[in-house]
Amino acid sequence: VLDSQYGMYVWPCAVVLAQYLWAHRRSLPGKRVLELGAGVSLPGVVAARCGAQVILSDSEELPQCLQSCRSSCLMNRLPHVPVLGLTWGRVSPELLSLAPIDIILGSDVFFDPKDFEDILTTIYFLLEKNPHAQFWTTYQVRSADWSVEALLYKWKLKSIHVPLHSFGADKEHLASSSLPGRHTIEMMIISLAQLDGT
Repeated sequence: VLDSQYGMYVWPCAVVLAQYLWAHRRSLPGKRVLELGAGVSLPGVVAARCGAQVILSDSEELPQCLQSCRSSCLMNRLPHVPVLGLTWGRVSPELLSLAPIDIILGSDVFFDPKDFEDILTTIYFLLEKNPHAQFWTTYQVRSADWSVEALLYKWKLKSIHVPLHSFGADKEHLASSSLPGRHTIEMMIISLAQLDGT
């Protein structure tokens, strides 16, 4: 039975997103990265270890998840990585005062359809403030009925599908982790649609 606080586990999508970051590690030094719904923060920790300036975040209503982010940083010798309480769909002083961002990370944030619009509202806000930023996200296909396409259109966002084989993540084991297993995991990069008129 899962704990009500999903952020207390490393999920298969986190391993796949971490693999993508590792495959692009040479482009990360100096990049400003925000991980949303970070939980145990595997992608954010990998980005920080590769030289990115990382901020980790999870819901301000989930103190255990925020503590999990801090613990992951300490265990990985990253004591200076900031951890913020950011709740999807809520404009808060923390969200308003964020420094410029190049990359937003989110692994398996598209878990519960009731949260999809709140997530994309937050993503849209961040991309409007940082028009050249991108949202790198992995998600597990749990239902053929769940889709964010209509919401992407509504919020004037576009997505590019990233094939897992293009970064060596189309395997059941990644970096000694069996977590990806036989789950169907997808990756996409979301950005503002109007930048190129699409």
